[in-house]
Amino acid sequence: MIVPVDRKQFHPSAVRPNRRRKAVLGLSLAAALALAGCRRNPDMAQQPKYQPYEPSEFFADGSSARPIVEGTVSRDERRVGTLLHTGMIDGKLADVFPFPITAADMRRGQERFNIYCSVCHGRLGDGQGMIVQRGFKQPPSFHEQRLREAPAGHFYDVITHGYGGMYSYAARVNSEDRWRIAAYIRALQLSQNAQTADVPADVLQNMRSNQK
Repeated sequence: MIVPVDRKQFHPSAVRPNRRRKAVLGLSLAAALALAGCRRNPDMAQQPKYQPYEPSEFFADGSSARPIVEGTVSRDERRVGTLLHTGMIDGKLADVFPFPITAADMRRGQERFNIYCSVCHGRLGDGQGMIVQRGFKQPPSFHEQRLREAPAGHFYDVITHGYGGMYSYAARVNSEDRWRIAAYIRALQLSQNAQTADVPADVLQNMRSNQK
């Protein structure tokens, strides 16, 4: 049995308006949601807040500033007077390290030095870093006699507080890594000024054997 079909209902002119209506409805709904999300929340924008030391009726003592909770420890309190966190012993810059420097510490110190220090001081510590080559002020070479004789605590102190045109790296480099950098600076100083007599006899013998 053949059923007659009204071809008009499948004609493109009959289908497109319906699709257009759905598309317009969808876009209108999306725009409404977007506008609702962007509307300012008055509770968030105009919430009440206290100014420093402003009186308050909420607290029994009438002050909006609250006392420190009993037992609170300052994050800097543990650092007071310790070699690890001051670089000093009895108020003087120390020439000893607060922990034994291992090969792993030296590798870490080299890594931190190359990241934070070499851009100015150069990979060799000679003051010929990349930004100096770009025209910035040259820092002193670590191989100057003055700095070769400086205690290890001096380098820790400079990293911590800055010096001259160098700002503090205390927020970027933790205390332990500052000491590791200081140890690596010592290694750089030795490497650029070492003499044959400075090499232990067994190491020197091994070096000479490998050269043959």
